[in-house]
Amino acid sequence: MIKPTRQCVLLALALLAPAALAGQQASFTIDQAMSPPFPDELVAAPGRSGAVAWVFNARGARNVWVAAPPDYRGKAVTTYADDDGQELADLRWTPDARAIVYVRGGGPNPKGEYPNPHSLVTGVEQAVWVVAASGGAPRRVGEGHSPAVSPTGDRVAFLRHGQVWWASLGDTAAQPEQPIHARGAARSIRWSPDGARLAFVSDRGDHSFIAVYDVATKALRFLDPSVDSDAEPAWSPDGKRVAFLRIPAGADGLPFTPQRAGQPWSIRVADLASGGGGAGGAGGGRQVWTADTGRGSVFREIVAPNQIQWSAGERIVFPWEKDGWTHLYSVPADGGRATLLTPGAFEVEHVAASPDGATVVYSSNQDDIERRHIWKVAVAGGAAAALTRGTDLEWTPVVTGDGRGVAFIRAGTRTPPHPMVLLGSEPPRDLAPGAIPAAFPEAALVDPQPVLFPAADGMTIHAQLFLPRGVKPGERRPAVVFFHGGSRRQMLLGWHYFYYYRNAYALNQYLASRGYVVLSVNYRSGIAYGMEFREALHYGAQGASEFNDVLGAGLYLRGRPDVDPRRIGLWGGSYGGFLTALGLARASDLFAAGVDLHGVHDWNIEIQNWVPSYDPIKQADAAKLAYESSPIAYVKDWRSPVLLIHGDDDRNVQFSQTVQLTAALRPQGVDVEQLIFPDDIHDFLTHTHWVAAYEAAADFFRRRLGR
Repeated sequence: MIKPTRQCVLLALALLAPAALAGQQASFTIDQAMSPPFPDELVAAPGRSGAVAWVFNARGARNVWVAAPPDYRGKAVTTYADDDGQELADLRWTPDARAIVYVRGGGPNPKGEYPNPHSLVTGVEQAVWVVAASGGAPRRVGEGHSPAVSPTGDRVAFLRHGQVWWASLGDTAAQPEQPIHARGAARSIRWSPDGARLAFVSDRGDHSFIAVYDVATKALRFLDPSVDSDAEPAWSPDGKRVAFLRIPAGADGLPFTPQRAGQPWSIRVADLASGGGGAGGAGGGRQVWTADTGRGSVFREIVAPNQIQWSAGERIVFPWEKDGWTHLYSVPADGGRATLLTPGAFEVEHVAASPDGATVVYSSNQDDIERRHIWKVAVAGGAAAALTRGTDLEWTPVVTGDGRGVAFIRAGTRTPPHPMVLLGSEPPRDLAPGAIPAAFPEAALVDPQPVLFPAADGMTIHAQLFLPRGVKPGERRPAVVFFHGGSRRQMLLGWHYFYYYRNAYALNQYLASRGYVVLSVNYRSGIAYGMEFREALHYGAQGASEFNDVLGAGLYLRGRPDVDPRRIGLWGGSYGGFLTALGLARASDLFAAGVDLHGVHDWNIEIQNWVPSYDPIKQADAAKLAYESSPIAYVKDWRSPVLLIHGDDDRNVQFSQTVQLTAALRPQGVDVEQLIFPDDIHDFLTHTHWVAAYEAAADFFRRRLGR
């Protein structure tokens, strides 16, 4: 460990003229770097239309866009104009592809309060809406979220306060109804292919059931109920059976602790005709596959509409990391051996099925571990085919309903994320040409370089290095280390697929434009480098072994000839805020300043956010280790100044974490600055707040490290 000492940032450094460090780098603002609309929620229309829809977030104004053949030129079908902090999500096409159902507004906190980052006295809500695919005035369906449109197109089911509701899509005067009054909290609504039944998960806390509601008889039954946690119901194409995951009771463990093995999870199938569970809780399911013990025995999810897909040829496709990497497998619905579909030392992430169920498309870092590209593979097995290659990144693929194309989102090192469609052997088409503002400083950006460096304990760590332009031989620049959140994330060689990290990438580019050397670190416990890297020994609340990566990053920069070893800073949000605070607390002689956005400072507080039953007094041994793994345990050694940024309606990291840290640092004489956003959440909901946070961070580094 490096013994912390008092850091003195000389006034002369703060007064350096911008040109002295900026060199020949072109100048731009943070707002310009974050100006392009961010695409998300990409979905394909059913049937033969071939259309796709997505959400564009343009400086906080979120709208639904649609692109359809033959020209595939996107257009907005909603007209929300304000940076109002109201999210748009859960896009669902109607079966005739004539309308799109979506959710506007964020979910409630434990007190039932909806996110209201502008503190509007009139209040806000989360509600289901529907809009014509051709545009026009949207219609409010009702308060709720997670819509599921019936295959018959007559109604949409959704969730409200943990219960299933539905509403007519044809009768605009009809009011939403609650057809099911049941114990537990409902989630994962799935209609049967004929729209006659509705399956969902009934969460009971320490266990969960798969429930099926019959629309005609108004009867509710539970499929193969047990003490375990059942999830992700998937209907067979004929609607006679339901496949689902079974996670063994007690398999969760504490969050932010390594889980390399446990009681194996399984896939089960219930036949509704043979009595797959009645109102009284009768059995009826059978196990068709189970994970092996050891690696892969703990379920690892992918990004997909459903974690298991009932596909063509009566095969079920699912993720498994038997070999230590997250891959796709398929197994016969009647049981048998699983077939590995995506072999190799890489990980599968975004997955979608083709309309005929014969293939799946997915993103992965195969053959390019620091990027994402699009691939497809047959569910019966065989060689996978690459649909995209090169130095750009691609993610969230969806096959168009007519089967002719694959839509996805692409980005580069300088070109921001934008939606594309690939039609046969044609070059990919931009679905929204002209969407990137003219003021976006693409030519002024730099291309991050992949680097490897040793952690303090010798582990090899991957990172991206942003080098400013115009560095003269022998010149030493200030440097900043960036730590992502999660920790289940990977930063890439280009613009990121999460809005949060799209913004972080913009700030890293801005800092490089102001003359800083920026190192973005993929520390242990992150994704895409295999299970053992992700489930790192002693990570998080069981020892904070990632601190070795924090030290390694600082030592790597200190050893570079273009870095001033006295002017190395840290910044990060959430889990990255935790590592920023840990670096400042335990190595203030190495790190001169830091910006901590909504960071974790005491694991015992954070664990209770995810496991309310966690009791530090009753679980004293775990609590002691969790405390010793937290920045709050080392405040007596903290000397470097810090800027703390937090929204006080944060549902991921309690605002009290920042309150507690500030109160502990002030008696130590640490210079604490703060920027607080009343009523905003963890992932700031307004463009205005993101810009304000990043401008404050850049100004803080200018004053503390010099620029």
